[in-house]
Amino acid sequence: MPDSLVTDLERLVSPLAAAAALRLEGLHLHTHRIPMTVQVLVRRADGSDVNLDDCAAFSSPLGEALEAAALLEAPYVLEVSSPGIGEELSTDRDFISFRSFPVAVHRQASDGSETIQEGLLLERDAEALRLNVRGRTVKVPRQEVVRVRLVSPRDGP
Repeated sequence: MPDSLVTDLERLVSPLAAAAALRLEGLHLHTHRIPMTVQVLVRRADGSDVNLDDCAAFSSPLGEALEAAALLEAPYVLEVSSPGIGEELSTDRDFISFRSFPVAVHRQASDGSETIQEGLLLERDAEALRLNVRGRTVKVPRQEVVRVRLVSPRDGP
């Protein structure tokens, strides 16, 4: 499916979500499935998570709008859900929610060298990301952080 179809669908869904006090977080077309699946990921406009009732309430008007727009020619299944917990942390909310969780920080120093620092997430502020690494606080400057992702705790020492 062309990217323009995804863009057209996002343009259709975003204002409908806003009218329902929701925010579109992602839209995916799973064309390898029979029938194709249109997956719409939403959160509440205030950033809080949606529940099953929110998804069900939004599904009906969204389905009607999709049919009226006639953007999809093939049969499809509409799936409305929460984006859930992602592996990569990016928002302030993520860094607050996952305090004390094990993370891997991919960092790039000013000399261009790249390293991965693992530890328990303590906090992130405007200047640095702080980790607990074997009982010591390690400060990683924000400008060196490439990405931060959740990891499974290591077994053993």
